[in-house]
Amino acid sequence: MQVSEAWLRELVNPPIDTAELVAQLTMAGLEVDAVTPVAAKFTGVVVGEVLETVQHPNADKLRVCQVNVGQEQPLQIVCGASNVRPGLKVPAALIGAVLPGDFKIKESKLRGELSFGMLCSEKELGLAASSEGLMELPADAPVGRDIRDYLLLNDNVIELGLTPNRADCLSVVGVAREVAVLNGVQLNVFDCANIEPQHAQTLEVHVQAPEACPVYLGRLIKGINPAAQTPLWMQERLRRSGIRSLSPVVDVTNYVLVELGQPLHAFDAEKLSAPVVVRRSRAGEPLALLNDQSIELDGEALVIADQREALALAGVMGGKDSAVHGETRDIFLECAFFNPISIAGKARQFGLHTDSSHRFERGVDFNLQRRAIERATQLILAIAGGSPGPVTEVISSEALPNRSAVKLRSARIEKVLGIQYSDAQVHDLFGGLGMQVARCDGGWDVTPPSFRFDIAIEEDLLEEIGRVYGYNNLPSSSLLMRSALGQAPESVLALERLQDCLVDRGYQEAITYSFVDEAMQNAMAPGDEFIKIQNPISSELAVMRTTLWCGLVNAALYNINRQQSRVRLFETGLRFFYEEGRIQQRKVLAGLALGQIHPEQWGEKSRKVDFFDVKADVEALLGLSASKMRFEATQHPALHPGQSARILTTCGEAIGLLGMLHPTLQKQLGFDNPVFLFELSQEAILQRNVPKFSPLSKFPSVRRDMALLVAEEVSADAILACIAESDEQAIRDVSVFDIYRGQGVAEGCKSVALSLVLQDFSQTLTDAEIDAIFRRVLETLTAKLNAKLRE
Repeated sequence: MQVSEAWLRELVNPPIDTAELVAQLTMAGLEVDAVTPVAAKFTGVVVGEVLETVQHPNADKLRVCQVNVGQEQPLQIVCGASNVRPGLKVPAALIGAVLPGDFKIKESKLRGELSFGMLCSEKELGLAASSEGLMELPADAPVGRDIRDYLLLNDNVIELGLTPNRADCLSVVGVAREVAVLNGVQLNVFDCANIEPQHAQTLEVHVQAPEACPVYLGRLIKGINPAAQTPLWMQERLRRSGIRSLSPVVDVTNYVLVELGQPLHAFDAEKLSAPVVVRRSRAGEPLALLNDQSIELDGEALVIADQREALALAGVMGGKDSAVHGETRDIFLECAFFNPISIAGKARQFGLHTDSSHRFERGVDFNLQRRAIERATQLILAIAGGSPGPVTEVISSEALPNRSAVKLRSARIEKVLGIQYSDAQVHDLFGGLGMQVARCDGGWDVTPPSFRFDIAIEEDLLEEIGRVYGYNNLPSSSLLMRSALGQAPESVLALERLQDCLVDRGYQEAITYSFVDEAMQNAMAPGDEFIKIQNPISSELAVMRTTLWCGLVNAALYNINRQQSRVRLFETGLRFFYEEGRIQQRKVLAGLALGQIHPEQWGEKSRKVDFFDVKADVEALLGLSASKMRFEATQHPALHPGQSARILTTCGEAIGLLGMLHPTLQKQLGFDNPVFLFELSQEAILQRNVPKFSPLSKFPSVRRDMALLVAEEVSADAILACIAESDEQAIRDVSVFDIYRGQGVAEGCKSVALSLVLQDFSQTLTDAEIDAIFRRVLETLTAKLNAKLRE
């Protein structure tokens, strides 16, 4: 939003300079992005009138001009502009003038003719990047007046970076209202009196979508002068607002938009086939827009139409076929309030962004339409003449936004802001912001005006007090917080402890998007039912992840493609899935490893990471919880069929997966080395058994080894579980220390060597007792696993 400071000071002129005004606006939440002078520095340029021009005797493209600059005698100035002519009023730089670029005007001789000055174009004055001739001034421009004073060039353009909630400041009046309240001065409100109709002709209006367009006003203005020119003062104000002057009618609608914040549109009345209809578009309905873009409507967009076709995309842009042009004499001026929800996203859907859509999407004052159409009519009649008709109004009061009172407690002001506000101060502040204030028990009921869509709760009112009072003026005090210390049960492991463990083992934490590419999601978890995003940022972020592997694999590829051959990554985050028809989310911890097991070194032989290296990392995590987990071979579509395992609790509940990326998938993704992945449920691994003290036995322990012959498919874990189920109280520890296949062992079998540590707390075990325990364990293994003692 660009605001001319001079225009702003016509409405409110506090006794502060530009720098203080800018700081004030920024601290009030209307951040100023830039302050730019409207014209470059120059001096000594006045309004001149060309009295006479004659051909230069020695140059075909030059003319010798007699120019009245308000002095006793006209000045002779040689000029080569194509549009110089008698009667023209132009900027004239006198002897001694300094133009932009430190260009000084001196008496000179051009091809033998003296020149006592220079006639200037907009480019030469720094008002435009280019120009085709002299800058033509209005016929009533006062000769001899300093051009900077005449054009109000001692002005600045203030560029505001408004947040979406402050749509009320998308106008000069809105910003002026803020400045008036901040400085406690009067706002000069200009008159927008109702224009008396000069004819009774109207165009019938039907609103078929009142929920989207609760207010629609229209007026037929006949007999405007198509040759009229937009006055220079209006052109300059539009230019300083970042809008190019086009024609009087269009300029007036743009001027009112900048001045009041209400978009308007004018149709060529001769091109309308009444009635005018506000309706939803028809699927496939075409519309040619003012910017020469042709669009196909989708059946959801709101349009302004007549009996034949759609005329405009409501709240966004008018149509080309019904636009006002250089020969238009009768216009239909429309002014409406569109529900922000009905306009939101429609401009972007068709690749557009206009001043109108920018305002309607954020919310326009729904009580402003009558004032705006009267103001626009007033300006059109003053510039282009014409005969106005009565205003046609279609208003659906039940569809208008409801402005409910918000209670503001006086005690809350003191508690949050640290200041006391009197009843008079509250009335002055909120009254200046256009709000209605009524006293109630313990505070005030404040009703926000129709142009403040951002006032809904008490905190919004506190914010208004804080920013108007001045954040820098609020008292500072030390924060005092009394709170009970939260419980930190030993049975819950801190997530940071797991993260530190992985960092200690050479991993780095990654943070990836919860949105992933659908193809990647299908590759990493083909059996999962995923959630599609209705309006994704891009096609690569179209679905919600059901596994963190998607993001980690992409991150690994990113590193590999940048010559990082050794990658260790982990991530903690959410996975999203359907459960019983509802969207659920679960916290998980996932990791990825590839490349060399150690960085290159002399002390250890180089080798690549394998399944058991990553299994050791997972076991280190599980070891922190002091809960017993076990690994079981499994199949997963994204993992190698022979190198994948699921992780189970002692109760048989699956809490995670571990394995090598499937070779086919590895090749498709572009990895040269095996990639190992794991994923664990945070809820399971963050629960841990609280350590308990066990007394040491006074009696010695005994170790006995056994070598078992078992079938190849019997896992070491199954052997250990079988021994644990034997419930021999004297067995303190069991470990596997060797597995042998080869000579002396039948094909399809293997030899598993175990060590058993036995100890009793009440006595020293005798050989007979040890042999009995050894025998019972062997019998259990033979019965359940068909194990035999190796000779």
